[in-house]
Amino acid sequence: MVFGAGTLPAGHWFDEHEHPQHQIAWAARGVLTVETMGGHWVLPPTRALWIPGGTTHRTGTLDGAIMHGIYLDPERTPVTYPAPTMLRVDRLMHELLLHLTADTTTDAGRERAEAVVFDLLDPVEVIPIGAPSPGGPRTRRVADILQADPSDQRTLAELAAAVAISPRTLARGFLAETGITFGQWRTQVRLAASLPLLASGLPVARIAPRVGYATPSAYIAAFHREVGVSPARYFTR
Repeated sequence: MVFGAGTLPAGHWFDEHEHPQHQIAWAARGVLTVETMGGHWVLPPTRALWIPGGTTHRTGTLDGAIMHGIYLDPERTPVTYPAPTMLRVDRLMHELLLHLTADTTTDAGRERAEAVVFDLLDPVEVIPIGAPSPGGPRTRRVADILQADPSDQRTLAELAAAVAISPRTLARGFLAETGITFGQWRTQVRLAASLPLLASGLPVARIAPRVGYATPSAYIAAFHREVGVSPARYFTR
């Protein structure tokens, strides 16, 4: 294993990249977000993400975080997952990861601790939240508007007028470029925007209006419909 740790300021994002090693991304403090082609992953300190080698991704934080990156040589890794996989970080794993990244840990101690990490890997079954960005210039402009402010209440027709295309063209563009309808895409963006707030412990009553829902019950219903669990259970399952 190769380890790296550092403090990320609020709003910091690494550019999209990939590397041949597997990676375990984890925040000892704060909340990390990892975006891949397959989903949008939000990681409080009780969760980490296994990123298989060769997976294109970008990592960042909304409010700042202490990030730990653990990189693993695929040829020497006894455990692997073929796709990005969320991992549970209990108290023992938490302390072990801190031990592995500490400057005071000896090479021999680090080698013994590395072997224990593989025994403690505990995948958590979750449905990734998030949607791919459309590629067309006008659909992308609409996507940028809604990702910058998920609480924007403008209708499809109003957003189409803002980028000077017809509502039908905009709707067709989202379906062709993302594989889902505009309404489904917007729901995923709103839910994805809610995850860092949820992970930080913000009450649902304060999250709902910030991501475009008139009431907490409307937000909870949309979350449960798309994910299969309530917001309260997403990080505690």
